[in-house]
Amino acid sequence: MVKKKPQDSGLIFALDIGTRSIIGVAGQVTDERFQVLAIEKEEHGKRAMLDGQIEDIAQVAKVARRVTDRMEEKLDCALERVCVAAAGRALRTEQGSYAMEFPETVRITNDIISRLESGAVAAAESALGQGQEGERRFYLVGYTVAGYHLDHYPMSTLRNHNGQLLEATVVATFLPREVVESLYAVMEASGLEVASLTLEPIAALNAAIPADLRLLNLVLADIGAGTTDIAVCRDGTVVGYTMATIAGDEITEELMRRYLVPFSTAERMKTQMDEDTLTYRDVLGLEQKISGAQVRETVQQPAHALAGEIAQRVVALNGGTPSALFLAGGGSKLDGIREMVAEALDMDEGRVALAGNNYDITAFSDSYELNDPELATPLGIAVSAGLGLISDSYRIMLNGKPAKLFRSGALTVLELLMMNGYSSIDLLGRTGKNLSIMVDGQRMLFRGEPAVPCVLRLNGAEAAPSTVVYAGDSIEFVPAVSGAPAQRTLKDLLGADFTGGVTVNGRLVDLDTRLSTGDQVATSTRSVRSPVRPAPPPPRAEPVGETFPVERPREESPRTAPPRPEQPRTVPPKVEAPKAEPAPPELPAERPAAPPAPKPGPWEKSPEPVPTAGQRSLSTALQVMLNGKALLLPGKPEGAPYYVMDLLEHSGIDFEHLDRGVELQVNGTECAFTQELRPRDDVVIRYL
Repeated sequence: MVKKKPQDSGLIFALDIGTRSIIGVAGQVTDERFQVLAIEKEEHGKRAMLDGQIEDIAQVAKVARRVTDRMEEKLDCALERVCVAAAGRALRTEQGSYAMEFPETVRITNDIISRLESGAVAAAESALGQGQEGERRFYLVGYTVAGYHLDHYPMSTLRNHNGQLLEATVVATFLPREVVESLYAVMEASGLEVASLTLEPIAALNAAIPADLRLLNLVLADIGAGTTDIAVCRDGTVVGYTMATIAGDEITEELMRRYLVPFSTAERMKTQMDEDTLTYRDVLGLEQKISGAQVRETVQQPAHALAGEIAQRVVALNGGTPSALFLAGGGSKLDGIREMVAEALDMDEGRVALAGNNYDITAFSDSYELNDPELATPLGIAVSAGLGLISDSYRIMLNGKPAKLFRSGALTVLELLMMNGYSSIDLLGRTGKNLSIMVDGQRMLFRGEPAVPCVLRLNGAEAAPSTVVYAGDSIEFVPAVSGAPAQRTLKDLLGADFTGGVTVNGRLVDLDTRLSTGDQVATSTRSVRSPVRPAPPPPRAEPVGETFPVERPREESPRTAPPRPEQPRTVPPKVEAPKAEPAPPELPAERPAAPPAPKPGPWEKSPEPVPTAGQRSLSTALQVMLNGKALLLPGKPEGAPYYVMDLLEHSGIDFEHLDRGVELQVNGTECAFTQELRPRDDVVIRYL
């Protein structure tokens, strides 16, 4: 598959995400006009948007991606950046003014104009915060300059003029955060980066009513499927925007109710009203026929309601009937709607027209017929971006790209970073996790690696997160890198030359074992790789240190044997021979046989052996169970205790070549090999 060339910096790609369809427009600026090179359109397969708001992000993203793919085929390049506009749902507009006075006359530069307009936008934001929705987070999607004054004299532009007192008034537009975030989510899911964002009525206005025509009192009503966006201009400036949630879908829904058809069928019927006969299939599966005149009659009531809503909004925003009105959007093609709007506004029908006649002032195409009112918004998005008609004086750059601004008064660097997906962890970083273990009963703590600090620069200089940002600022931010967690192995802890034994949480392990927080480490100087065997037993002694069955002495019949006394077993004292004539010690007489206790345990299978001459005293001998077998251990010098470690050589495990873990248990509980043993302990030493 041949890889497409990347999108050229001069190529403008715009998407109009509409309630009923998505329209793509691409082109470039030629001789101060936008040249359209490609147009694509596709309707949503299902109602993924309602009243201009994206409901099903995944579904809308699929359609946007298909439109983009077809555009890429036409343009033979990979589209990466897109210009979009947000619908005016829950739109809020506020007017703000700001003045700057200099001690002496100055030449007015772009930087001064930017600061002037920024102050006016901030004033509009302050007015927004005083309303009922002041606690809601709003997104500044655009603004238009309502007018400038230079030393109290009205001006259409200030650039390169000289003056001392400057004033600007703007009309700023705001949308709730969730409206704009869903639009960004769709673009991200489509694999596109948002290059610019504006408001749909602002974009449509820039295409349908260019700036040269705004000296007149003109109104644009963009009738979409879910919303109708309205913009009013006079005296050369835009004076306000508003929106109505009644639009083309209300007419479609009326057809659905009247003829019992699905939404898609009703949409088709709405476009075929001029035909003599319409054939359709209702939800019952029955084929029906109806005349176009009947369909036109059916839509009269919702169409009049739409025209009345438009008229009411226009009069409220404009303060009266305008000089002329342009209808744009797919809903403007509805038969009779132009006449209905003129009637509702009490205007001459000749003063209400479909948008499109003025597109050629700002746009042209050698391949497409642009005189279509449905192209007002997508073409306006492209024209606004290409000709620099989007007011971006209040733009802040973050790592070379325009930052998203959910504004509510003064904005700090930290707030801006969080609005753009970063968190306090990205700013501060985390120290790596500590490692805390217990070694032979002593707590040891190893610190994690410190975080690599972030890089934060504002306009090229280091800045604090609390620094307030202003229009035109540029932020460079490299997130902090969290430190690595502390890591240790037993070899790191004990040294590579450690030859003793070690357990972790009661299990024998090798020195390459990596430790985790909470581990219990126990060590012994006794090697488990070269276990020391005990000295061979003296002659005539029973074998010790090995597992062996112990025979019970012969017992008499329990019928004649006397009852066994209820007392603990004792080892008879050692019998010594006269000093003058040493002789082997006498063996003690056998104990009288006793009847066996019910269900005897392993400890009652045999009496304790009696030591012979030369043996160590068995007063400190230890008898335990090892892996289910009885094991008798001789007494240690000076009565020293036995530990689990002492049983390793009797377990049958080759500790010199361990290839897996070893389990240690005493009486069913995991233990360390340094645990002291008691008589009758049940010890387990086995492979896991």
